[in-house]
Amino acid sequence: MEHGEKVKMADSQGTPTLFSPYKMGKFNLSHRVVLAPMTRCRALNGIPRPALAEYYTQRSTPGGFLITEGTLISDTGAGFPHVPGIYNEEQVEAWKMIVDAVHAKGGIIFCQLWHVGRASHTVYQPGGVAPISSTNKPISKRWRILMPDGSYGIYPKPRPLETSEIQEVVEHYHKAALNAIRAGFDGIEIHGAHGYLIDQFLKDGINDRTDEYGGSLANRCKFLMQIVQAVASAIGIDRVAIRMSPAIDHLDATDSNPLNLGLAVIERLNKLQLQLGSKLAYLHVTQPRYHAYGQTESGKHGNEDEEAYLLKELKRTYQGTFMCSGGFNRELGMQAVAEGDADLVSYGRLFISNPDLVLRLKVNAPLNRYIRKTFYTHDPVVGYTDYPFLNEEKGRQVQSRL
Repeated sequence: MEHGEKVKMADSQGTPTLFSPYKMGKFNLSHRVVLAPMTRCRALNGIPRPALAEYYTQRSTPGGFLITEGTLISDTGAGFPHVPGIYNEEQVEAWKMIVDAVHAKGGIIFCQLWHVGRASHTVYQPGGVAPISSTNKPISKRWRILMPDGSYGIYPKPRPLETSEIQEVVEHYHKAALNAIRAGFDGIEIHGAHGYLIDQFLKDGINDRTDEYGGSLANRCKFLMQIVQAVASAIGIDRVAIRMSPAIDHLDATDSNPLNLGLAVIERLNKLQLQLGSKLAYLHVTQPRYHAYGQTESGKHGNEDEEAYLLKELKRTYQGTFMCSGGFNRELGMQAVAEGDADLVSYGRLFISNPDLVLRLKVNAPLNRYIRKTFYTHDPVVGYTDYPFLNEEKGRQVQSRL
């Protein structure tokens, strides 16, 4: 790298900011503000629609990085109504239009591959059968599942996967990754966080298996690592990313030692990267403050110092690009990048209500407030693509004065 490039990548003090360029493997990013994956329930009957193209392109910037909402790897994977899939040809073809639109604006986009496991309901399962998981323990009544009619239900008892069935699920991830590349995506993120299927294998508060996928840390990491290896062999490890949340108790996903779990996953990822001679695109870790961490009776009551230590240790140990998410605002994002705690910061709720979030953060402009009750509705416009851009707001202010 030339000296001039170094100067451009940082502020006047030489410290990187959210708006400094970043080289994420083979991808050259113009800034470090990332669109986090967020379920939005606008893909009617599992097919991405034109509304998704508008939503993602609104949030695209030249050299900006976007991650799609959780996208189902199979017809058993849903836990919300109207979420997109990428396991059949109609879905692949529908995604092509969205990916092309993002690329036309100069954006880079990964598809997040998702299976909710026990965080489903018989109403979402083919034939109305029990959802699959690592366990037969249901999610507690502390949590509720959004039903197709807009009401909230209780999570049913899941069916633990037989040992012999696990390779079939790994194959679903493998095929979904190939489909994502065929649809034009730049890469994929494996959703291994937030109490969904992979997390149900990782966390000892859920995984009560007695076979080779349960018990020890090594056994609990096996399912994730088999998926990573299968996907990396298909599309190249530099197009693969992983999201994990060792310290988050969302959907009862507790672990007796979150730091050890996180380090065990990272140790295996580092080793795989060394073996393959190339790195993952990034590791995406959710901050404990993402959810009501420590509020379950079984969960540990964390504090900010503990949380900061955990994230710093994971960042220090992982040999590659490290992305953080969970409750970041402008100040916290700038601090994380400046202090070396994150290379990239992903934003969720703030990006929902501010399609031009990157610009607003850069000029430190006021942010639109998000409307939580429209997060999971199915309207293709309201609460989805109708949040105003900064220039539209200024135009309205001018109009109101005339």
